Amino acid sequence: MMLRVFYRTIKTMALTRSPKYAENNQPFTVLIEGNIGSGKTTFLNHFNKFDDICLLSEPVERWQDVGGCNLLDLMYKESNRWAMPFQTYVTLTMLEMHTKPTDKSVKIMERSLFSSRYCFVENMYANGTLHKGMYQILQDWYRFIEKSIHIQADLIVYLRTSPEVVFERMKTRARSEESCVPLKYLEELHVSHEDWLVHRKRGNPNTPVLILNADLDLENIGSEYKRSEDSIFKASIREPIMREPIYVSPSKRERLSS
Repeated sequence: MMLRVFYRTIKTMALTRSPKYAENNQPFTVLIEGNIGSGKTTFLNHFNKFDDICLLSEPVERWQDVGGCNLLDLMYKESNRWAMPFQTYVTLTMLEMHTKPTDKSVKIMERSLFSSRYCFVENMYANGTLHKGMYQILQDWYRFIEKSIHIQADLIVYLRTSPEVVFERMKTRARSEESCVPLKYLEELHVSHEDWLVHRKRGNPNTPVLILNADLDLENIGSEYKRSEDSIFKASIREPIMREPIYVSPSKRERLSS
C-alpha cells in the first residue's frame, strides 16, 4: 500500500513539473558557431534585411569592459589566472542572450552557452589552462542551468573553416586582445568544434547542424549565406529536417574533411 502511494506521488510530481525559466517565451532559435575569425558577425549582418529576425551578436564589448576591466585581454594574456572568471562572465552574458524576450519569430545568436561549454572550456581544461577544481565548478554551473533554465536551440549553423585561414583573418582584423593568439590555439578550437558539431561527441545530438564552407573569401561567401536562408526558414516553420550534419555545399565536403 505504502509503495503504491509512493509511486503515485512520484508520478504526480513528474506530471506537475514547474516549467524552466524562459521555457515558454522563446522563438525558433538559430545558433551561429565556428572558430575565431570564421565570419560569424558577417553571417549575422547578412540577415539584417529580414524584419522578423532578432539578431544577437556576441557581447565582446561587455567582456572588454567589466567595470573598466578588460576580461578578454586578461584571459588571453594570463589565461591560467583569468580563464575561470572570464568563462563565468561569458556564461552570464550568454544566458542573458538565450533568455532575452523578443516578439520576432526567429532569433539568431552569434555563439552560445554550448560553444562556451563544449569548445572553449573543454579546450582550456585539456591544455591545462583550467585547474580541475575550476573545471568542476563550471560543470556544476552547467548542470544547474540545464535543470532550471530553458536554452532554446532549434538549429546550429556551423561556419566550418581551416585553422590556417582564420589565423590569417585574425591577423588582418588586428583585434588587440588576439595579438598573442597562436595558430596552435586555433587548431585546438577547430578540433573541439569538429568533435561537437561534426562527430557529435558532445552536446545534444538531436539539435540539427547545418555546415557551411566558411573558408571562402568575402566575394564568394555571400552565396553560401544565401543558400542557408532556405534551410533556416524551412526549419523555422517546423518542416522535418535531418539530425545528421547537413552540408549546404556537398561538393566541398571532401576538401573540408581532409
